[in-house]
Amino acid sequence: MSVDLPWAALPPSPTVLVPFGSTEQHGPHLPLHTDTTIAVAVARAASARLAAPVMVAPALAYGASGEHQGFPGTMSLGTEALRFLLVELVRSVSLWAGRTVIVNGHGGNVRGLAAAVTQLRSEGHHVAWVPCATAGTDAHAGHAETSLMLHLAPRLVDMTKAKPGNLTPLPQLMPDILAKGVAGVSPSGVLGDPTAASAQEGQRLFDQMTEDVAARVGDGHVDPDGCLTRPRAAPCRP
Repeated sequence: MSVDLPWAALPPSPTVLVPFGSTEQHGPHLPLHTDTTIAVAVARAASARLAAPVMVAPALAYGASGEHQGFPGTMSLGTEALRFLLVELVRSVSLWAGRTVIVNGHGGNVRGLAAAVTQLRSEGHHVAWVPCATAGTDAHAGHAETSLMLHLAPRLVDMTKAKPGNLTPLPQLMPDILAKGVAGVSPSGVLGDPTAASAQEGQRLFDQMTEDVAARVGDGHVDPDGCLTRPRAAPCRP
């Protein structure tokens, strides 16, 4: 079910999946809307696995991307504006939806997203969020995201410009990223190695993400930050 329908065709109290991404640099080989493209595709595929009625809303394409602001093309709302936007959106959707689930494709959104969902749940709204995540992948514009985009939108990937970036594990990089931004640790904006990415690997990761999101939404278990969880799933926070 999508927003192509008129209002009178909507079933009562649907679950609404809201894809949430970003518009930010993804190295010299991937488009600015990579996170949004992945979130939309995962939400649509997950909706097909869930019991009706499920509606996929238009994507939120701007998030909290301040760490990427050193690169042209990055467009960031910031955490506080993100939180306020989500609060107002879910208050509106809650007037007719049975549940709202935000399908998040960008790690930088998590702080504002968790704050918004925690507030909304305290107000009595039936809302949660879920990450597009799999365990053991690299951080940004590397093997995982490049593979996903080769599967989802191969014409937008320029593998002739794909080069290894900073390969240091993200937890070790975070202090420098917080102090200097991604540009301070990787001039290309890449955190990982995209050179061995493939559409086949992208399909495998996408199927894992889709199954994970559908299972979390179906199970309905929520952690203290409002994130849908299940045993042995990838963590909610990057």
